[in-house]
Amino acid sequence: MAPKPLTSFREIEAEWEGVLTSSPVNTVFLTPQWQEVWWDTFGDGKDMAGFYIPSNDDPDANSVDGVASLTISGDTLSFVGNQETVDYNDFMVRPGHETDFYQALLTSLENRQWDVMRLDSLVENSPTLTHLPDLARQHGYSVEIEKEDTASGIELPSSWDEYLAILSKKDRHELRRKFRRLETVPDWKWYAVTGEEQVMSRLEDFLRLMKQSSEAKDEYMTEEHERFFHNMARRMAQIGLLRLYFLEMEGKPVATSLCFDYASSRLLYNSGYDLDYGYYSVGLLLNALCLREAIEQGIEYFDFLRGSETYKQHLGGKQHDLYQMVVRRN
Repeated sequence: MAPKPLTSFREIEAEWEGVLTSSPVNTVFLTPQWQEVWWDTFGDGKDMAGFYIPSNDDPDANSVDGVASLTISGDTLSFVGNQETVDYNDFMVRPGHETDFYQALLTSLENRQWDVMRLDSLVENSPTLTHLPDLARQHGYSVEIEKEDTASGIELPSSWDEYLAILSKKDRHELRRKFRRLETVPDWKWYAVTGEEQVMSRLEDFLRLMKQSSEAKDEYMTEEHERFFHNMARRMAQIGLLRLYFLEMEGKPVATSLCFDYASSRLLYNSGYDLDYGYYSVGLLLNALCLREAIEQGIEYFDFLRGSETYKQHLGGKQHDLYQMVVRRN
């Protein structure tokens, strides 16, 4: 069927979620709820330029075969989302419909004023990396692909002991040593808050610890980014995906981690800690506790997301590359 313009993130919410869950790039960042929050925060000066393709297989089933969530600003097309707030991005395509979808994408470009299409944060197994370059070149466009960043994660075993056995001898020894040191502190505790009201009541604690933990995070947390975190945390808590963790010592929060549980994965989106408690490695240990809980809950994958911070490797994260594709009119 012919593509239809995407004019809001709610008009086909159920159909969007259906194609997303069947897509190999299924991630929380591509849910219509996340995309809507991002658009409401950062969409000024941009226009929506996306489309969706109703299913040919069963036109009466209210399903879609693909969604292109795109925005245009000036002469540049891009995904809804950006590298500063979205770790993974892509088109959503039901398996078996890739050729039709990417042909429809290229046909839609012929009727639009643009010079550059910039597609950020594509994972290594992205269908876009597989299908789009050759088709785009056949249409006379130039295509450049380059490594954008790295991300990392770990397939979770069924027990904590099995997890520890996966780590290198040095990392296993260091993690155990850090836990023994923490356990010498009286009355330390850790916990998660999940409901909307509880999350919003503790979000300022999260933001304070995040900004305090590094100069880069303090600089990152602009007024606009802070507004996004408030809106995103509220929406993700409303739909039951967000878990906000704290580790407390001496009766006060000294570390925090913001995670999403989505599609059998736990995603560690951001974290922070009180530098005065760095001796106890409270930031790393809280992340390890989040990972241990994920194992206990039967979650299959722990995703450390974008960035090459060393603690991710110390906790067993395996790196994979993210790519940027740029399509240009010749």
